[in-house]
Amino acid sequence: MSVNGEAVRVGPGTGRADEPGWEVDPDDDWALAVVATVGRQLKLRREAVGMRVPEFAVAAGYGEDLVYKIESGKRIPRPEYLDTADEILRAGGLVAAMKEDVRKVRYPKKVRDLAQMEARAVELQLYDPLHIHGLLQTPEYARALLSMRRPAYSTEEVERFVSARVARRTIFDRDPAPELGFILEEWTLRRPLGGREVLRAQLEHLLAVAGLPTVELQVMPTDRQEHAGVDGGIEVLKFADGTAVGRSPAVAGGRPVSDLRQLRILELRYGIIRAQALTPRESIAFVEDLLGET
Repeated sequence: MSVNGEAVRVGPGTGRADEPGWEVDPDDDWALAVVATVGRQLKLRREAVGMRVPEFAVAAGYGEDLVYKIESGKRIPRPEYLDTADEILRAGGLVAAMKEDVRKVRYPKKVRDLAQMEARAVELQLYDPLHIHGLLQTPEYARALLSMRRPAYSTEEVERFVSARVARRTIFDRDPAPELGFILEEWTLRRPLGGREVLRAQLEHLLAVAGLPTVELQVMPTDRQEHAGVDGGIEVLKFADGTAVGRSPAVAGGRPVSDLRQLRILELRYGIIRAQALTPRESIAFVEDLLGET
């Protein structure tokens, strides 16, 4: 059964064949392997206690079709599903322990790849002309933003992306922390996506992040007559071994690049945008003023 797109447990005798779940990306080989292994272990545990799928489905309160799909590696089981299965199958915590493996593959591959690069970076230069950068978004703001996508994401997809963005925020807790530079457009700070309360919480979060010693946050005012960011966003990640990777719609069609000449172009553009924006101190004051107006 589905309520607002969320998979919920169904009672005995409902006859529900399927519920929404976390789909496995067919191009994500690692996720496919992990989910197939988890599904196989669930099936072996169920058979070891002599339960057939219909019996397990009734005991767990889930549809039979969902059980079949999870055991065959076609669906990513939710944490609560594994907790329930552990209890019913008397696994002593061994099934529930698989939640950690599942957690690693619940996010889309491109998000995992980005998070891995961010985890290795010692410096990040980030400019997003369209939105508040994902690393800076509150869950509520991210949910509102993703819900406005057209064609629309499903509720499942929205929640997966929100969870992924929240997980990426561990970058702020690293020790030593990387140097993080963000340039934000004024208009993205004014638009009340999700409502005024969501915007207020987002602005408060920006001020909290901007107070971190390794974070430099700058705002590009809308009334600037000169702006080097008209060709789109910029991401430059630098690593401890001296290498770097960058990305921008204006370079290599938006694909990640590590060529020194292309990286030089990105850093040059970022440096000019940074010089044209408000200073970090001015930017904090600017956000404080916006918060007062909201």
